[in-house]
Amino acid sequence: MGHGASHGPVPQSSAVPARTKPLLVGYYGEHNLGDDALLEVLLSQLPPGCRPCVTARDQAQVQQRFGVTTGDRRSLPAVLAALHCSDALVLGGGSLLQDATSFTSLIYYGALITAARAQGKPVLLWGQGLGPLHRRRSRLLVRALLAMTTACSWRDPDSAALARRLGWRPRPAQVAEAVGSDPVWAVPAQPWHGRGGPIVLCWRPVAQLQGAAWRPWLEALEQLAPEREVLWLPFHGAQDRGLLARLQREGLLSPALAARSREVTAAQPGDAIAVAAAAGLVLAMRLHGLILAAASGAPTAALSYDPKVTAAAAALGCPCASLDQPPPPDLPAQWQACLDRPPASARLQQLRIATNPHRALLDLLR
Repeated sequence: MGHGASHGPVPQSSAVPARTKPLLVGYYGEHNLGDDALLEVLLSQLPPGCRPCVTARDQAQVQQRFGVTTGDRRSLPAVLAALHCSDALVLGGGSLLQDATSFTSLIYYGALITAARAQGKPVLLWGQGLGPLHRRRSRLLVRALLAMTTACSWRDPDSAALARRLGWRPRPAQVAEAVGSDPVWAVPAQPWHGRGGPIVLCWRPVAQLQGAAWRPWLEALEQLAPEREVLWLPFHGAQDRGLLARLQREGLLSPALAARSREVTAAQPGDAIAVAAAAGLVLAMRLHGLILAAASGAPTAALSYDPKVTAAAAALGCPCASLDQPPPPDLPAQWQACLDRPPASARLQQLRIATNPHRALLDLLR
């Protein structure tokens, strides 16, 4: 993330008139703290005077929290109606152009991009990860969609490289290739005060861990600082909440680990940062769980179910164990070495600075 990035400003173009009503499209209002954090950062980086409309599932939550107009992201007709009343389309953060979720998801975003261009409105891909694109038809579709975009900023070099292989090149409105770190690195830094604090888990159900496959990872956790409390922090309400209880029901937690474990909740990203800031170590499977924990200054280690987590851990310089393989024998020792040892502040500052290309991209909305 951020290696080999170009951090020069994205120049404004006289061909792009002032845009004050962008439609922000993403996985918003889904009770996912990572996507909530992306929206917080995106809204904070919009030029003054912008009056955005945000697509969201839980529209009431997004309206209350951010004071913005919303549209129902689950209804393509509703989103197209919102696009008609907007003057720019911004795909805001995450990996929206991918077919791992479904090909239908890719069609959804493709319809929006095509409609925006048919209406003569600019399309910005902000802080995007690209892929995976498992199907040939997905790659052909994304090649066509990238040709329609006005400007892009990528959250990692691999995404930018894939875009280039699919034929994407910076447009006249965007002279420099904009590659940076994940936009969530731009959240305000917090003071860490967790020396001697609990172990915090940002874990999630994953395909690699089914039934007894959890056992060696839980055994490694049990060996880590047995005197400390273990807090299970769900990042996605629908997916992660209740994971602790489920593993207990399946008999996968030892009595000792179960006795010192409890689930905690965070209503918004700032609450998750506060939990991490008081932790002796955060073990994260969630990409933005890792990033928000590091932003709080907390010691971190990653468990990777996806290359994006591996890349973030490498950028941060923290240990990362792949869930595609059995845990290494020295995993408890790796985690123990991280306990109460926060990441280097210089590394965190580099990652924050590397978000600048995403902010610069939004200057095209002025």
